[in-house]
Amino acid sequence: MKLLVGLGNPGPKYESNRHNIGFMAADEVHRRHSSFSPWRARFQAQVSEGTLAGEKVLLMKPMTYMNESGRSVGEALRFYKLTPQDVVVLYDELDLPPAKFRMKNGGGHGGHNGLRSITAHITDAYRRVRLGIGHPGHKDRVHQWVLGDFAKADQEWLEPLLEAVADNAPLLAQHHDNQFANKVTLATRPEGSGKPYKKDSSREAAVKKKQDPAKPEPEKKPAPKATGYQDKEANKKGPLASALEQLFGSKGQE
Repeated sequence: MKLLVGLGNPGPKYESNRHNIGFMAADEVHRRHSSFSPWRARFQAQVSEGTLAGEKVLLMKPMTYMNESGRSVGEALRFYKLTPQDVVVLYDELDLPPAKFRMKNGGGHGGHNGLRSITAHITDAYRRVRLGIGHPGHKDRVHQWVLGDFAKADQEWLEPLLEAVADNAPLLAQHHDNQFANKVTLATRPEGSGKPYKKDSSREAAVKKKQDPAKPEPEKKPAPKATGYQDKEANKKGPLASALEQLFGSKGQE
């Protein structure tokens, strides 16, 4: 059994907040994988049971409000006799630009109250999917920023990110965090930016350069003109050579 926990605050007032991107990710996993049961109340949370890549998974959205998320997660972990490594938390990250994400295994809470609470209940050894929402620029504006709604323009990157996380959630259930990170990165990379994680060898780079139609071919220099001394046979055939031959005789008669 794995616990896949999205963090947020319950109620329509907070539904579209940046702070609720964890709830949004959990909802997207639920929508895109038909194995999950309808949401129901348990462990002071909304939960749904299902399977991902053959692994049993409990999707969770704590209903305790963000600051007490650990109560819900701790209760479920103890009931199923799991370890912190069986827990994956999806949450908003101020220190990442919008549309970016990072995987993290263990570590501090970075001032995030949801993580602070979970760490207090199950230690800090759980896995995290950090979903970037950007920083407002000054700490005095953080509270207003995280509890503000995503702008309409944000949907251009938010929807693809949530879809990529949901589509590749089976890799989290299998504990393949690096593969998950690579897949989500590829799925959310802007179109036309090229394939990441592949470098040309020197030979491939040379071939690529040679075949590049944008690069003009180097200008060919004309061959140097031949002189009389460089091409005797050519000179012998000229009128001057014939006249000299008559006057002085050919070289072979000396």
